[in-house]
Amino acid sequence: MTEKKDIYGKAKKQMRLGERILAEIPGFRGYKEKELRRESDRLVRDNLYRKLSAAKTDVKGIFQKLSDRRAFDVLTDMDRLVAKFDRVTEKVNHASYGYSGFFDAVKVEEENLDRMIDFDNRLVDEVDKIAEEVAAFKAEVSQQDLTNAAARVQHLGEILDSFEKTFDSRQEVILGVN
Repeated sequence: MTEKKDIYGKAKKQMRLGERILAEIPGFRGYKEKELRRESDRLVRDNLYRKLSAAKTDVKGIFQKLSDRRAFDVLTDMDRLVAKFDRVTEKVNHASYGYSGFFDAVKVEEENLDRMIDFDNRLVDEVDKIAEEVAAFKAEVSQQDLTNAAARVQHLGEILDSFEKTFDSRQEVILGVN
């Protein structure tokens, strides 16, 4: 994992003195490290959510411009794309953060939490690609170039589907079965 994306390492280094002292107590150390990992993952997912939300806002703006320009041939597909962005964005926002209860049959171990953080970091690259595609589409529509609109909508739908499929496998990563 690159230093730029090592949020867990940064969080661990920024623990206060009292937290560091408590982290040396047997039993509490494991608890604290799991909490740091979960918090690190939550920060990564919040980043994913913000980027997807910004892309969704841009897609809604594109939809409005296409509607204003009466591009009826792509409006139905754009409406579906907006709905897909809504669904995927909320799925990321409300995803599990690697917690297992005391009595749960399957426990979430530290190495699975580390894999989950790494998995979510890889998702950042996919979301960046989605945001770049949306920005390119937005630039074309702003310049009133609608020649590739249908292909852009189709392509955005495909990469969003791919992202969602990858994101859906996240639960398997948390439990260590993938």
